[in-house]
Amino acid sequence: IELMKTLVVIILIFLFIQTNNWLNDNKANGVHAEQHRQQNNSTYWKQRVKSMFDFSFDNYMKHAFPKDELKPISCEGFTTWGNYSLTLIDSLDTLAIMGRWEDFVKGVQYVTNHIHFDKNISVSLFETNIRILGGLLSNHLIIENHRIVIKGEEMDMKNESKKLLELAIDLGNRLIPAFDTPTGLPYGAINLKHGIAEDESRITCAAAVGTYLIEFGVLSALTKNDTYINIIRNAAYKLYTYRNKRTGLLGNHINIETGAWTHQSATIGAGVDSYFEYLLKGYKLFGRRDYYTMFMELYENIMKYQYRKPWYYDVNMMNGDQVWPLYNSLQGFWPGIQSMMGEVDKAKETVEAFHSVWRRYGAVPEGYNIVHGKVQDHQEGYPLRPELIESLYHLYQTTGDPLYRQIGQDIINSLELYTKTKCGHANIKNVMTMEKEDKMESFFLSETLKYLYLLYDDDSWVHKTPHVFNTEGHVFPLDFYGSQHHLKPWKLLNNHIEPSCSITQKHDF
Repeated sequence: IELMKTLVVIILIFLFIQTNNWLNDNKANGVHAEQHRQQNNSTYWKQRVKSMFDFSFDNYMKHAFPKDELKPISCEGFTTWGNYSLTLIDSLDTLAIMGRWEDFVKGVQYVTNHIHFDKNISVSLFETNIRILGGLLSNHLIIENHRIVIKGEEMDMKNESKKLLELAIDLGNRLIPAFDTPTGLPYGAINLKHGIAEDESRITCAAAVGTYLIEFGVLSALTKNDTYINIIRNAAYKLYTYRNKRTGLLGNHINIETGAWTHQSATIGAGVDSYFEYLLKGYKLFGRRDYYTMFMELYENIMKYQYRKPWYYDVNMMNGDQVWPLYNSLQGFWPGIQSMMGEVDKAKETVEAFHSVWRRYGAVPEGYNIVHGKVQDHQEGYPLRPELIESLYHLYQTTGDPLYRQIGQDIINSLELYTKTKCGHANIKNVMTMEKEDKMESFFLSETLKYLYLLYDDDSWVHKTPHVFNTEGHVFPLDFYGSQHHLKPWKLLNNHIEPSCSITQKHDF
C-alpha cells in the first residue's frame, strides 16, 4: 500500500510538471507568435513612430513654442536658427503626412499670422534655405494639392496658401544677395535686414554653395521669375567647374572670392553631401539633364577614388590618396541616392555596414574610424540624425525588401530606449555611455521620424504620386515640373551644352 501511494504521488508530480511545461510552452509560443506578428505588422511600427512624434511635437508646443527648439530634459525652449518657431515650421508637413490635419491648419495659421523675416539677425544661409524656405514652399504646395477636411468641414485655406508663398518670396529675396560675390559662390551667413556683414567669412563648404536648386527652383516656377534659379544654378555650375582637373573630385571648403580650395579632402559626407543629393534630385524634379550630367561625372569619380567596398574614405582631391578612413554619419544618405539610380547591390552592402555601427552602439556616432573599428575621438555624439533612416526608406521604396523595415525596427527600439526623456527625445552626447544632451533637433521631427513613419506607411498620400524630399525632409510633388514649372528644360545645341550652362571647364590646381 505504501508503495502504491508513493507511485501515485510520483505520477501526480510528473503530470503537474508536464502540464506546467505545456502551459509555459504555450505561453512562450504565444509570446513568440505575438512578437512575430508585431515584426510583420507595418501598422504596429507606424503607430510606434507616430507616438514618438506626437510625444515630441506636443511637448515642443507645450514647453518650447514659440521658440525655435526644445530642451527635452529641462523642458524649456530656446532660440537657435533665427527665432521664427523653427520646429513648428519644420514639422508642418510631417503633421500632414501623419494625418494631424487640424494641427497642420493651426500651425499654418500661426505662421502666416505671426512669422516675419524683417529682423536684424544673421542666419545660416544653408539652414534657413532647407528648413524655412523649404518648409514654407512645401506646405504651400500641400495646401494647393489637398482637400483638407476637419471634423466634416472642408477648410478654405487659399489665403493661408497665398501668405505662405508671400513669406517664401520675402525670405528668398533676403537670402539671394548672399550670392553677389566675384565667383557667384555664396557667403555662408547673411543678416536678414542688413545683408552681408563686412567681416563675414569668405570661406564656406561645398554643400553650403550647392544646396539651393530645389527650393529656389520651385520658387522661380511658382513666381515665374527666373532670377532666383539663374543665380542659384550659376553657383552650382561654378562649384562643379572648380573640381580638380586630374581626379574630377571636389574639395570640402572653398574661398568664395577666389575659388581656391582651403580644405582639399574629398568626401561624400559632411561639408559636401547635399550638393550631390541636389544635383540628382534637381534632375528628378525639374528634368534638367545638365544636373544629371554633373552628378554622374562626380559619382563616377567618387566610385573610382573613394569607394572601399562597402565603405567610402575621404581622399585628397588632388590625387585620390587616402586621407581619412572614417565613416561620417552624414554619409548615411548615400545608399538612398544610389537606390534612386539603380545601384541597389552597392547601396545594400553599404547600408548594412552603416547599420552594423548602429547595432554595435545603439546609435551611429558622428564619426567611426573604419580601420581601428572604434568611435572617432571627439565625434562620439548622435544628434538624432536621419540619414541612415532616409536610405532605408528609399531602398525599401525601390526594392520592397523587408530587410529595411527590420533594420528600422532596430532603430525605433533604440530611439525609444536611449533618447526618450520627460519632455521629448534628446541628442546622445556619447554613444559609448548613452549620456544625453539637453537638445532636440528640429530635424528629428522633420526628417528622422518622417522617414521612419513612411518606411511603414504603404498608404500615405506621399506614395500615391511620386515626390522628392529636400535635404531637410520637406516634400515636393514630382509632377511639379509637368504641372507647374515654366522654365525651359536642358537641351543640347549642336551637341554642346548651352553656353550659359557651361559645365565643361575644369580648373587646374
